[in-house]
Amino acid sequence: MNFDDIFGIHERALVLRSQRAEVLAANLANADTPGYKSRDFDFKSLLQNEMDGSTRLRTTHQSHIQTETGPVSPSQLLYRTPLQPSLDGNTVDTEREHVAFSANAIEYQASLGFINSKISGIRKALRGD
Repeated sequence: MNFDDIFGIHERALVLRSQRAEVLAANLANADTPGYKSRDFDFKSLLQNEMDGSTRLRTTHQSHIQTETGPVSPSQLLYRTPLQPSLDGNTVDTEREHVAFSANAIEYQASLGFINSKISGIRKALRGD
């Protein structure tokens, strides 16, 4: 049994869902900021890249330009196309953001529930239940 892969896709999904929650929350927080552009990222493609084991660029020397860090780099954030752009240039659609935030929260909880059930199963196996 490989303990590094015991949670499968859900471990990586939790990290990406957490990052997406931050992005969506920033959109909602800036709903009244003139000129703010709503952002999001393609969760499925990023998760697929994580599962395929694709790597990002790495520096080999301390004087090299530092690569982007974190689960989602700023270059992977996409701008949303507004359905009804406002006169002040803000592209946040609060209803759309609330729906996306809620769906993301539900999917986060589903992955967390799966991980908790795996941990519970491992505990039972270790106790001999």
